[in-house]
Amino acid sequence: MQFNSLGSTGIKVSALAFGAGPISGLMTSDKHDLQCDTLRRALEAGINWIDTAATYGEGQSEASLGHTLRALNATDKVHIATKVRLAEEDLHNIETKIRDSVASSLERLGTSQITLLQLHNSITPHRGDQPTSVTPDEVLGEVLSTFQKLQTEGLVAHLGLTALGEPKSLRKAINSGQFATIQVPYNLLNPSAGTNVSIDFAETDYGNIINDCNKQNMGVFAIRVFAGGALAGQPPSQHTYKTKFFPLDLYQRDQQRVKQLSKLLEPHAKLRKYAVRFVLSHPHITSAIVGFGAPAHIDETLNYLSAGPLASSEIEKLNSSNFRTVSNTTLEN
Repeated sequence: MQFNSLGSTGIKVSALAFGAGPISGLMTSDKHDLQCDTLRRALEAGINWIDTAATYGEGQSEASLGHTLRALNATDKVHIATKVRLAEEDLHNIETKIRDSVASSLERLGTSQITLLQLHNSITPHRGDQPTSVTPDEVLGEVLSTFQKLQTEGLVAHLGLTALGEPKSLRKAINSGQFATIQVPYNLLNPSAGTNVSIDFAETDYGNIINDCNKQNMGVFAIRVFAGGALAGQPPSQHTYKTKFFPLDLYQRDQQRVKQLSKLLEPHAKLRKYAVRFVLSHPHITSAIVGFGAPAHIDETLNYLSAGPLASSEIEKLNSSNFRTVSNTTLEN
């Protein structure tokens, strides 16, 4: 396993992190034996970071993690990152909602401190511009002050963001210098968080915000490494059918992009291998969060990691092609 410095936190984090979200569905299921086997293999492989959220399975992910880590006697052997998401009705009493969410997370996880607490809302110029979005002023106001109180009280060690929303608004939060980490969608099909894309780019443009994060010495976690499963050749997960954030129509366009991408690569190339190597080729990505569903998935991904970053010529070839320009119109035709 490779380890990287997580921004200014002083933590050395594994280059692969264990994603406990709803796409793989492992930790939101009742497959306790498989959960133990998979997490045990992750720990043996050197993975020391687990990413979850209070909203994953309505708390089931955290509860499963707590149960499994206790069964493995490993609660104190890993770093746990979780998240709080504020609904519209929570915004009149932000501190109470955040405190209640964190207290519930700690209870489900069976720990006295969370390594990283992240805001899981989109950040946009106005409330409601996107699902659950809040403004930069709200983030840097009561949200941040509450996070800092929890940090002072020893309930959380570090503070972070999820990079959903509008780039200018995200930059306001990033450039405040108040957050140690960010997790950002970054993959072969949408690399816009880590590079400048063309004006005709068909999907959300994250505005190369990883560059802004680097200037603030923030740790950067890549999420959606496999584009919700499209780059892994998987059918849409049940979560994809109901989420407001990365919905089914996006997944279908990504499947079209995968077909175009396959034409660029050597015959029988493993897209999953390219996907992992592409993400970890970015010099400012600290760790890639992967939703492992079985021990074999970990061994496979370790092999991809050991292959090292893609050559600059390969990245240039991928970035110069037009396979990412699939749009709704293309899909309908």
